[in-house]
Amino acid sequence: MAEKNDDNTLNRRDLLQRSSALALGFLGMGAANLHAQELVAAAETPAPVPPPGQTPAAPPKPGTEGGNAKKPTAASNVAPVGIAVIGLGDQGRKHLTSLGYVPGADVRYVCDTYPAIHKRAQDLAPKAAAITDYRKALDDKAVQAIYVATPSHLHREIVLAALQAGKHVYCEAPLASSIEDAKAIATAAKAASPKQIFHAGMQQRTNPQHNHVLGFVRTGALNKIVNARSVWNKKTSWRKPAASPEREQALNWHLRKATSGGLMNEIGIHQVDVTNWFLKSTPISVSGFGSILQWRDGREVPDTVQCLFEYPGNVFLSYSATLANSFDGAYELFQGSDAAIVLRDGRAWMFKEVDAPALGWEVYASKEKIGDETGIMLVADATKLLAEGKKPGEHTDTDPTRGSLYFAGDHFLTAIREKKESVSGAQEGYEANVVALKAHEAVMTGGKINFTKEMFSLG
Repeated sequence: MAEKNDDNTLNRRDLLQRSSALALGFLGMGAANLHAQELVAAAETPAPVPPPGQTPAAPPKPGTEGGNAKKPTAASNVAPVGIAVIGLGDQGRKHLTSLGYVPGADVRYVCDTYPAIHKRAQDLAPKAAAITDYRKALDDKAVQAIYVATPSHLHREIVLAALQAGKHVYCEAPLASSIEDAKAIATAAKAASPKQIFHAGMQQRTNPQHNHVLGFVRTGALNKIVNARSVWNKKTSWRKPAASPEREQALNWHLRKATSGGLMNEIGIHQVDVTNWFLKSTPISVSGFGSILQWRDGREVPDTVQCLFEYPGNVFLSYSATLANSFDGAYELFQGSDAAIVLRDGRAWMFKEVDAPALGWEVYASKEKIGDETGIMLVADATKLLAEGKKPGEHTDTDPTRGSLYFAGDHFLTAIREKKESVSGAQEGYEANVVALKAHEAVMTGGKINFTKEMFSLG
């Protein structure tokens, strides 16, 4: 544990010195060549989401073959779900791209109050009607599900209206930019369940790679988890150019205190949620620091943040993010008394201690040199590849159309058809939002915040 000052707040120097031992080993490993993989341990239940398929010779373009889905296959013979996507910025268009490959995704409307962006969305969903008022989609009985991908501080009105209209809702994470709005959304979603499916966009909870790694954690491959670290580094201004001052205000909402939860709420929420999920707990406290170090352009939220989260059992998560430098990329690290696991760019490795007991499945595993360490590759479809006489470590290509948003969308639509709750529902989304917003508060004040059970309760 790092030293603390007399006022019981974390010493900034100590937190900054929590550097990644694997940084040099990962340098130069581009995300374009890294794909989700899986190796199923003998005692492990396979992930509850489908594994990536085989790489297609020529992936179809979204919108071809008479609709917004890829060419029909046996797996595509599912009941269609009428969808409206509200908010057509970067994330909304990413959802449209992914939905173009999700079986049964029938995008009926694309909606944004800025008409100039409609054409870009309709290029991805050619059969969809473009609208500026989302209430038109709510009035259409052919629309069963609403995707809310607007700026976070605008989620509340749309989500509540969609739930009131009887629609299933996919709400991008975070749920909101304030705890008050997040609680209103989660409470309404909980009240509408199980008749209406609510999915909070915590992407990793439906990600096959993370679900697979969770299996190793749950079956004790790490033994006692003693430490966790998450990092997100990308040199980018986070500012978007605009044609007018009004448009600039709308696009750069995440740079202002009144409408943004900063890096912790917009970026860090996903990685902190992974720790909540893996440890089966919310934190006890968070200490935070932040500064505007690179982009002195009038923004009001830090471009560099560090947080230390304390979990039950004296386990700590150190988190850092910056918009000033890209070195070390993004990853999650969990250290246990027998092994460590790193998740990075759609791949995962296990690093065993020399005194760790044999788990029985290592003989089937491929290994890879990472810096000075040798990691066991956690390879997708390893059992199938072995049955085909192939070496898992030499067959890492997966379907490029199936990213995190694909699996999230497929899970959401499947939950609708099967009338089953999402694995990333109102409670999970709300807890992650509370943790992220309180971490942002700690960053802005440079102090420490204690969590209580009441903070996470929806009543």
